Amino acid sequence: MIRLNSHPSGRHFLQIPGPTNVPDRVLRAMDYPTIDHRGPEFQQLGKKVLADIRKVFQTEQPVVIYPASGTGAWEAALVNTLSAGDKVLMYETGHFASLWKKMADKLGLKPEFIVGDWRHGVDAAAIGARLAEDRQHEIKAVCVVHNETSTGVTSDIAAVRRAIDAANHPALLLVDTISSLGSVDYRHDEWGVDVTVSGSQKGLMLPPGISFNAVSQKAIAASAKATLPKAFWGWEDILESNKNGYWPYTPATNLLYGLSEACDMLFEEGLPNVFARHQRHAAATRACVTAWGLEILCQNPAEYSPALTAVVMPDGHNADAFRKVTLENFNMSLGQGLSKLSGKVFRIGHLGDFNDLTLMGTLAGVEMGLALAGVPHRAGGVLAAMESLRNAAASQPALRAA
Repeated sequence: MIRLNSHPSGRHFLQIPGPTNVPDRVLRAMDYPTIDHRGPEFQQLGKKVLADIRKVFQTEQPVVIYPASGTGAWEAALVNTLSAGDKVLMYETGHFASLWKKMADKLGLKPEFIVGDWRHGVDAAAIGARLAEDRQHEIKAVCVVHNETSTGVTSDIAAVRRAIDAANHPALLLVDTISSLGSVDYRHDEWGVDVTVSGSQKGLMLPPGISFNAVSQKAIAASAKATLPKAFWGWEDILESNKNGYWPYTPATNLLYGLSEACDMLFEEGLPNVFARHQRHAAATRACVTAWGLEILCQNPAEYSPALTAVVMPDGHNADAFRKVTLENFNMSLGQGLSKLSGKVFRIGHLGDFNDLTLMGTLAGVEMGLALAGVPHRAGGVLAAMESLRNAAASQPALRAA
């Protein structure tokens, strides 16, 4: 058994759905000496990362970068666009959608929560129907989570935009992509999103510490009238400084070095290839879970997350006890069930700096952990995942050279 205060051989398998493993290239980039954040060398870095991150969001619009976690970017999205007492329509897809709703409450907004079962994504038709009822246009924004990290469910953001447009409603569309950006195809401009929120520690392959607001011109216009208090989070001063490659305060310089390198890695692989890789690994993981005879939390195959898979524990078995066995014996961390899913599910992260052999090591560790923990399952899940990956490679010859 591995003792947690010892130094086990080999790498730790960090297979939670974020923070993810940070690749060596990014770590080495962050090792660069800290430089003058008002000097010309930093200006070049600032202009590069601001241009690069727009490509990742697939937008021509500005992207604001904060030295903060994704929670800070949540708050920035709300306080820059809304005023106290504004009604906000939100959708309960899981733990993180619920936390964003709690934040809206604390900020003095009036969120209306469309209840969900934590096993399905956003029902765009329900959003459209509610907006159609709002003839006075009291609802000022619709807030949804693209990829719900707590459940492994991805929602159709383009469908939400179509529903808003069909209702002929002026509400802003605010979207959380904290666990999808850089892993799941996401199109800020094409899908008509007004504010996209994200963070550094998942698909962007960085440590936690920087977060983002991609903002439309409609959102910028709304920020001129929004009256919720904001100082640090305010877009106006940041966007003005960004024009010259700087920030109005001390930015997270070394994390920006890492962001520059991470973007280079994504572009070298090609975003379509990055998204296809995540889909391939997700499909192999689901094949494995199905072969084990276990249940995937997400109930709609069209909404399966490419970034993670949440697995339901059999009745009478605790997910956290299983996770503890797996950590102590195989030095692998798996995601826990959050809030109402505590002890009921475990989550396998398969996003970020991840390849076929990393996936196979992960799934082998899970299968061995299930056996040691006495969790009822069928053998052969890893073989099913291998078959899924072989079939994918056979159908896409380019994968052999990747």
